[in-house]
Amino acid sequence: MTRLIAVLALVLCLGSTGWAVCRSRPLNPMTDICWSCIFPVQFGGRLTIGNTQGNTPPEDRSSPVCVCSNGGSVTIGTTVSFYEPARMIETVQDPYCFPSLGSQMSNPQPGFLGGAKDDPTIHGGARIFQQAHYYVLPVFQLMNLFADFPCLEQKGFDLAYMTEVDPVWSNDTLAFLLNPEALLFANPASQLSCIPDSVAANGGYPLDPLFWCMGSWGGSYPLTGSIEGRDDTTANAGLAARMLFKLGREMLLLDTGTSACGAIVTPIWRKSLYRLQEARPVRGSECIPIGRSDFIWGSGKNPPRGAGQNAPNNFLWILTRKNKCCIGYSP
Repeated sequence: MTRLIAVLALVLCLGSTGWAVCRSRPLNPMTDICWSCIFPVQFGGRLTIGNTQGNTPPEDRSSPVCVCSNGGSVTIGTTVSFYEPARMIETVQDPYCFPSLGSQMSNPQPGFLGGAKDDPTIHGGARIFQQAHYYVLPVFQLMNLFADFPCLEQKGFDLAYMTEVDPVWSNDTLAFLLNPEALLFANPASQLSCIPDSVAANGGYPLDPLFWCMGSWGGSYPLTGSIEGRDDTTANAGLAARMLFKLGREMLLLDTGTSACGAIVTPIWRKSLYRLQEARPVRGSECIPIGRSDFIWGSGKNPPRGAGQNAPNNFLWILTRKNKCCIGYSP
């Protein structure tokens, strides 16, 4: 909590002149987070409790007994899994705007790096560009919940990544040089294969083998802030998911939902383990699987004048990820 206060104070000091452009209010975990999104909770690889989202996420029917080795010690116990609000992603039209903190840093190059929306009559299709910020948000730890639960990471609040200082995010050519496999997937033929993923996401959860697809939100490639789409809400949801995929390709994303013995690096994401909840400009009441069409969940989620103190086109997404761990004892 001390680190959260320090980051908030810093941004407020740097961004006092930008309030008129970046209107928002700080995140309130009590009221802005969808707490029902922690369900379903699974014990012993079999017993599932709670499912308020209307469909059951794909669960691994693992053995009820787990054996994990860590640093020479062995833990024998039972597997437990739940969905943890552990990260948040901002996708913003105004560079250096931080909706979660309710303020904005001064742009060293005013007018540069801002969000944009191309005219579809010129380029044959609309393209939207937004900046993105990735935060470590250990909600349970910040609120002192489940303090003795061994499955929660011991990290503080942190701004872990911001694309304004990443030249790759605004340059498709640089992104291609770093990830040349985009040539295989960022083309119309490969995108046709994403139709089953879109159908699966709209009816339940996306298909993990189709890692280059984001259902109805577009493609995972290129790893930049430009995405095709005419609807701002869908485009920003796609950019939040793409930010997650980009971190995985850079070996910066840890998968906490596959192994009960600890988090693993995932250069190829398992997107069914993640869900997004919109918190700004309008709070959503559900967690959305990656790729689900905004015709189902996006109505009224980006009003032209924003909502309350929140400006339009500056989005905040709470990332809920699956957490699977082994609870037991060391003999």
